[in-house]
Amino acid sequence: MTNTAQQNRGTIFIEDASIIDVTEFPGDQFILRLNAPKCAARATAGSFAHIQCDETIPMRRPLSIMRADADEGWVEVLFKIVGDGLRALGNRKIGDKINVIGPIGHGFVPSAERPKTLLIGGGVGIPPMVFLAETLHEDKHDWQPLVIMGSEISFPFASIESKIPTPWLADDIIRTMPLLENWSIPTRLASLQGYEGCFKGYVTDLAHEWLITLSKEALAEVEVFSCGPTPMLKAVASLAQEFGLPCQVSLEEFMACAVGGCAGCTVPVETEDGPAMKRVCVDGPVFDAATVFPE
Repeated sequence: MTNTAQQNRGTIFIEDASIIDVTEFPGDQFILRLNAPKCAARATAGSFAHIQCDETIPMRRPLSIMRADADEGWVEVLFKIVGDGLRALGNRKIGDKINVIGPIGHGFVPSAERPKTLLIGGGVGIPPMVFLAETLHEDKHDWQPLVIMGSEISFPFASIESKIPTPWLADDIIRTMPLLENWSIPTRLASLQGYEGCFKGYVTDLAHEWLITLSKEALAEVEVFSCGPTPMLKAVASLAQEFGLPCQVSLEEFMACAVGGCAGCTVPVETEDGPAMKRVCVDGPVFDAATVFPE
């Protein structure tokens, strides 16, 4: 059996990154753009970075990579302030140096045989969906993505009205993320907060609205990808099982080392050899939903 620790040697890098842009959104949400060329060169949708928040705080924070530009050498991360570490990170300024370890983890792997990709992101699970959407947008394969995003606080972007039709939805469900609109990717937002132009309900309710309109032949071309809090991922896995769809989920777990050494982020996973404990950091964070949320 191949040693999984050895598989990650030479793929994770440590570097001193400089902050080149900071954008703050309501709800104590921030997007940082970091000059981190080693991380940017190898980042994939679903991978993350382990970031030093402040020199006075020894524990790093794992943050999903939202975008990466290998040519320009930058990565973007989105986070919401929870605790002293991320509060310190939110106080950092353009030009500040922070130490970054990354990219870490195995990302999403779309199947060309299923070009109708359904991307579902909730809260701080939105970043990997943006990264995956951009990856599909830049790929030459004929992908047909649909992105659904949910949040119970203000979205970490200024939403706009979409001009991309979604005939399976009511005409007043029209708000979208500007970035994805620019990529011509149909995207709709869901929330229980009654935000104007957003679907009132869970992301899985909104996804169900689309899936029930598809023929058996169309469903055979659908694959689901998701990131968000565990209860949401369980609901997404259940939805995928209901429609007989393959589903990949990116798990969120507390991490100490984030490079596979401490095994503090292990989760039970069903494998061909039976139940096993897998590390979310380097064995994941992306897993087959059916292996972590079996029926």
